[in-house]
Amino acid sequence: MFPSTILGRSYLLFMLVLAVGVFAQHEWQARDAFDEIKRQFDKVNADNCPIQHHSDLFMPMDAVSHKPDIKEINVNPVFPNRTALLHLQNMALSRSFFWSYILQSRFIRPAINDTYDPGMMYYFLSTVADVSANPHINASAVYFSPNSSYSSSYRGFFNKTFPRFGPRTFRLDDFNDPIHLQKISTWNTFDVQDLGAHHPDSISKDYTHDLYKINEWYRAWLPDNVEGRHDTKITYQVEIRYANNTNETYTFHGPPGSEENPGPIKFTRPYFDCGRSNKWLVAAVVPIADIYPRHTQFRHIEYPKYTAVSVLEMDFERIDINQCPLGEGNKGPNHFADTARCKKETTECEPLQGWGFRRGGYQCRCKPGFRLPNVVRRPYLGEVVERASAEQYYNEYDCLKIGWIQKLPIQWDKASYHVRQKYLDRHPEYRNYTTGSRSLHAEHLNIDQALKYIHGVNYRTCKNFHPQDLILRGDVSFGAKDQFENEAKMAVRLANFISAFLQVSDPNEVYSGKRVADKPLTEDQMIGETLAIVLGDSKVWSATMLWERNKFTNRTYFAPYAYKTELNTRKFKVEDLARLNKTHELYTEKKYFKFLKQRWNTNFDDLETFYMKIKIRHNETGEYQQKYEHYPNSYRAANIKHGYWTQPQFDCDGYVKKWLVTYAVPFFGWDSLKVKLEFKGVVAVSMDMMQLDINQCPDWYYEPNAFKNTHKCDEQSSYCVPIMGRGYETGGYKCECLQGYEYPFEDLITYYDGQLVEAEYQNIVADVETRYDMFKCRLAGASGLQSALGLVVALIGLTLTLLYRFS
Repeated sequence: MFPSTILGRSYLLFMLVLAVGVFAQHEWQARDAFDEIKRQFDKVNADNCPIQHHSDLFMPMDAVSHKPDIKEINVNPVFPNRTALLHLQNMALSRSFFWSYILQSRFIRPAINDTYDPGMMYYFLSTVADVSANPHINASAVYFSPNSSYSSSYRGFFNKTFPRFGPRTFRLDDFNDPIHLQKISTWNTFDVQDLGAHHPDSISKDYTHDLYKINEWYRAWLPDNVEGRHDTKITYQVEIRYANNTNETYTFHGPPGSEENPGPIKFTRPYFDCGRSNKWLVAAVVPIADIYPRHTQFRHIEYPKYTAVSVLEMDFERIDINQCPLGEGNKGPNHFADTARCKKETTECEPLQGWGFRRGGYQCRCKPGFRLPNVVRRPYLGEVVERASAEQYYNEYDCLKIGWIQKLPIQWDKASYHVRQKYLDRHPEYRNYTTGSRSLHAEHLNIDQALKYIHGVNYRTCKNFHPQDLILRGDVSFGAKDQFENEAKMAVRLANFISAFLQVSDPNEVYSGKRVADKPLTEDQMIGETLAIVLGDSKVWSATMLWERNKFTNRTYFAPYAYKTELNTRKFKVEDLARLNKTHELYTEKKYFKFLKQRWNTNFDDLETFYMKIKIRHNETGEYQQKYEHYPNSYRAANIKHGYWTQPQFDCDGYVKKWLVTYAVPFFGWDSLKVKLEFKGVVAVSMDMMQLDINQCPDWYYEPNAFKNTHKCDEQSSYCVPIMGRGYETGGYKCECLQGYEYPFEDLITYYDGQLVEAEYQNIVADVETRYDMFKCRLAGASGLQSALGLVVALIGLTLTLLYRFS
């Protein structure tokens, strides 16, 4: 009995020590702001959200920091981990421009006893395309004010309105959906509803009512009470030239301008989408303008006002957080500021992209005057630091103090002959080089001469060059697929919408009751869709929709081309390229049109299939939702990988005289017998190549980058890291010290800036004063070795002296 008691006590003592050791090893991690938000994030779910307090369904506004500021878009670079948020707001802005344009386009057409407004299916499929073409966008909706939505979907409904109308699409997890027998989540299934279809007494389902807990997106702009004034809404001007060469200047009211305060876009607080998608979402909200009321025959009492809002939402969980302390690059407000675990004495925090709402999305870099230990290759990863035990944390993740720090040089000298020849030998393209367009075809590309030629081509000088010289190699625009991805998604979204409408909506279909099918797509709608891309995304200089011959209703050729001539403007132009009927001018002869037509002429197996579960209103007044006659239904469309990127080209005879990179994507519809799909046309967007960032750093041999490995870093002691935001110029990189080396100068940074390195190398080439030879990292610990060597020499000298004296 006695030994067993001792054994039991020993076992209990061991378990106690083990438990204390396990739980105490992370005691150094005190609770912080992240834990508070994570607790709220986990607290609310689909089962308990209806009974949660209103405040528990919302997170603080600063839970999403560094929201893109539309006033800064063309001034300062957007952080890589905010490009999805930027696209979210651009999409909301683009949709607002389109709906504002199309709701007021009745003033272009003759007055008739009917409405020109799109039908319900147009609204539904438009929101579907917003989500299907953009993997980061989780939901899209248009919410109208009470009695503000006109529709052509009901017979005898002229000048009548829906009590409520709120078409909304959100992405479903189709893992268990019977449509997909593979039990694989495709994220290509969408729930489409009219949230305005409810019984008038069900105020908790009324998205305009306060009892609809999560409708911050509605109250952001609505209701808009305008009385007695016509100048409260900003106007935008469009000059339209039709195929028959008639011109029209059309002015319409739209969302606030980017220079206004607060601007056109409002972000909501992160909220739990209770009873709908049941996720934590963040919404971008932009108002939609119309002239209301309509058809009074007294224009002076018809005021421009906001009658609806365009709301696009994305998952809060997919938005990166910034755990670094507040500073120049993190000015706040930021709820998660200073929750990083970097040791502030020797390291500083730098955020990383792609981590979403979880800890560890940062790295701990050494402060100026400190260096990494020789056994550490890269900065300490935040995820590793967060998972460390107390013993690991207190004994590791430090930087070492640099022993001897040099002052930056004040007086510069010319490089000696052999030093200058050494650096010219490293870059032989600076000894013998070609100029002009031939510089791009040299065996060793001289980046300075190549950029001098590219920047030298403009609308004044382009006539001096051969047309072949105005088409550059494709690798000159390396990075366009990543840096212009958001703009390409704009084209994919429009192509998806046209594909969906042509395959789902049948104008000849007959429904019971007063409901009628949507009319075929109209010229005004397609002009508005094309124009909205240019208005919604400032990087897009032109957008076009090219229809195949005899594929657009009542038209042989139809190709609206929208463009702008200034970066920040409210004046835009639209041309119907069908008016250019000479053989060499015909838009069907464009290279990207012919390529996509040939590629997608017969084989459609690779297209994406999108499934929709559409629920429409029972009647004009709503009452309740009912399944659409074709439930569920689907359509097939292209994704971003099915598009075509063109070579950079300067079109001296075109409407936009810039170096343009074009992305084109096809759209499809049923043939005349509705038996199989057929190619219907192309949507294309063009961006200014000068807005790209050049990457001069080394890369894999198969990467098509004309400028790779043209950096001027000292490769023996440093390596090249790209820096974004420098534009189409040299120097968009920094030279970081390799493992085992240290930055020797007294400075606020720990690297050599690429722009400075490039400038000093030009001084080497010009044989003038330069300090390029000093842009090297020093062997780590060299100062300590130097002092130790001096001590050894002194000891040897003392030993020899003593031996000589006593010998």
